[in-house]
Amino acid sequence: MFEGLLLAWVVGSPGAQATLKEAATALADFRAEDALVLLEKAKAQGPHEHADYVLLYEDLGITYAYLENTDHALSAFRMMLSLDPSRAISYTLSPKVTFVFEEARKRALENQPPGVDLSWPRDLQVDLPVPVDVEVLADPENFLKRARIYYRLKGTSSWQEQALELPSEGAPPVRVELPPLAIGARDNQTLELFLIARDAADNEVLLFGSSRRPREIALAYAPPDPWYGKWWIWAIAGTVVAVGAGTAVFAATREPGAEIDGDFRALR
Repeated sequence: MFEGLLLAWVVGSPGAQATLKEAATALADFRAEDALVLLEKAKAQGPHEHADYVLLYEDLGITYAYLENTDHALSAFRMMLSLDPSRAISYTLSPKVTFVFEEARKRALENQPPGVDLSWPRDLQVDLPVPVDVEVLADPENFLKRARIYYRLKGTSSWQEQALELPSEGAPPVRVELPPLAIGARDNQTLELFLIARDAADNEVLLFGSSRRPREIALAYAPPDPWYGKWWIWAIAGTVVAVGAGTAVFAATREPGAEIDGDFRALR
């Protein structure tokens, strides 16, 4: 009946993860009161990684539904769907749970889910910074407070990161300038990045891409002009030609002719 509650756990707060496991076990044993105590304890053990935070509110919704506290169950499921709009619960659960979840999902569809958008210019080059504009498209729960952008060159192993404060919903985007990572490259490169947004308590509440499925930015390599294509080469060459031509004109106008004017007298 409670298949799917005992899920694989991602790296996060060890204390919170252990408590969430205990709560899932209590739910599977139909000990809803015990599960509620454990889930409230886990909530206080944050901050939570995204997967744990989604699961926390899923189990809270199930627990409150079993305790027939519909309002709290709807609130928990609403939060779960804000964190992960595509989330669904197991339909092997009791109808008293699935009915409440369906009502929560119906209400969630009436509002735009939380969203963050990242954009950048086209025609970026390998040796220049990468400007990224971060915009909050929607924040119905008012939990999008800060974020970190993780980035690296494709093919490298380690991620670099840059923190930022998120703008409020409807405000102009915030620009983050990522430093160039491919200075000295002699071919096109690809920059990978993803973003994790957090709430005021530092819980992960929204993901834009991930380390396994990052977004990609193309960086073009522009080979330098050959020496004969540089403007200053031709400027110097033009100057040399001009000087040479001037010298030739001077020589042509100042060179003495074949005959020289003058008087000739014979001396006796």
